[in-house]
Amino acid sequence: MPSRMGVLRHARDQLAELTGMAVESVSSFERTEDGWRLEIEVLELTRVPDTMSLLASYEVTLDPHGELTGYRRVRRYERGRAPGGR
Repeated sequence: MPSRMGVLRHARDQLAELTGMAVESVSSFERTEDGWRLEIEVLELTRVPDTMSLLASYEVTLDPHGELTGYRRVRRYERGRAPGGR
């Protein structure tokens, strides 16, 4: 069984490889009955000024071994604006 930090790092790497987008941060991380669920913030579109760049939150699900089983975008927002509710 991988460590929590190992799962987190591997999830970030897998999402970045699949989407081709840069991971900014992990905003939530939890163990579930089926494995793990994370919400990961990624940079979707770079703009000038940087505060206008588009970020997105992705919900990522992983099996108990930390392998990605699915992901979906749940929110998209400009970097300079606080994201609202889902």
